[in-house]
Amino acid sequence: MTPLMPRIYLASQSPRRRQLLDLIGVAHELLLPDADEDAEALEIVRPNEAPRRYVERVTRAKLEAACQRLQRRGLAPMPILCADTTVAVGREILGKPADTDEARSMLMRLSGRSHRVLTAVALARDPGEPGSMSLQTSVSEVRFEVLAPDWIEAYIASGEPFGKAGAYAVQGVAATRISRMAGSYTGIMGLPLHETSRLLEQR
Repeated sequence: MTPLMPRIYLASQSPRRRQLLDLIGVAHELLLPDADEDAEALEIVRPNEAPRRYVERVTRAKLEAACQRLQRRGLAPMPILCADTTVAVGREILGKPADTDEARSMLMRLSGRSHRVLTAVALARDPGEPGSMSLQTSVSEVRFEVLAPDWIEAYIASGEPFGKAGAYAVQGVAATRISRMAGSYTGIMGLPLHETSRLLEQR
């Protein structure tokens, strides 16, 4: 077994990504945006942008911002890991719902049909060297059964849809309405461990 990197920075606020790194024994420190950084602006979808191109662009942008953050703060150099997840129905990108109405609309859109979950993960081995960045993308397919309106309302009331691409969390209550999955379960959660470990093992 090839040893993984001994310690990295994780440029993500997702507790699920932290849990998944813990699962494979990767020690990490958080490298989160400063208060004056507009991290949400990086996630704005461009006109006619394909889902894969979108998630890879956003992940690269987040990693570049994290590299600049590291230099600005004068922190000890270590590899930086970053990831982004999006849900897509065809070419339609479903991000994080802004409010109850948007969460409801997304869940109704996913009801009774298949969709893709795309997670790009990127690593900067040497944050000071632009050429040290590598990226891999996981694409999975999820199908929901037909979601009853009262279930959707109860799910929204639980608060779980918020902060999640596509308005659901596969590791939560939504799993009870998923009839089929193909691909990477950890990728659907937000950090595909196969792709992540490949990046961390590269020298």
